[in-house]
Amino acid sequence: MWKEFKKFAMRGNVIDLAIAVVLGAAFTAIVNSLVNDIFMPLLGIIIGGIDFSGLKASVLGVDVLYGNFIQQIVSFFLIAIALFLIVKVINRLQREKEVEEAAIPIPTKEEQLLTEIRDLLKDRSL
Repeated sequence: MWKEFKKFAMRGNVIDLAIAVVLGAAFTAIVNSLVNDIFMPLLGIIIGGIDFSGLKASVLGVDVLYGNFIQQIVSFFLIAIALFLIVKVINRLQREKEVEEAAIPIPTKEEQLLTEIRDLLKDRSL
């Protein structure tokens, strides 16, 4: 049973998944910092420093913190915008790389053979 577990745990898919989880956690910290340290202060300037998290209503003696819910919705949209912008930049960089690679066409075997024949004929005529 130990050998079977060890074989399972050391398979490529499990290791890849573990690496993805760690990188996802690190990326979450980056996105949260982008939203909390850059977007939220700018949004605070635009909307006049309104903080929704303090809004609440008292219903039958129980506080309903609907402001916190609104704050989380705003944070969600800001995170979605941040991720969209990051993916857009990554896609643009990949397209530029693909265009650079496509700009240098690799000659086909026929073209290479024809080039060699042309060069041989050119050398004969000299």
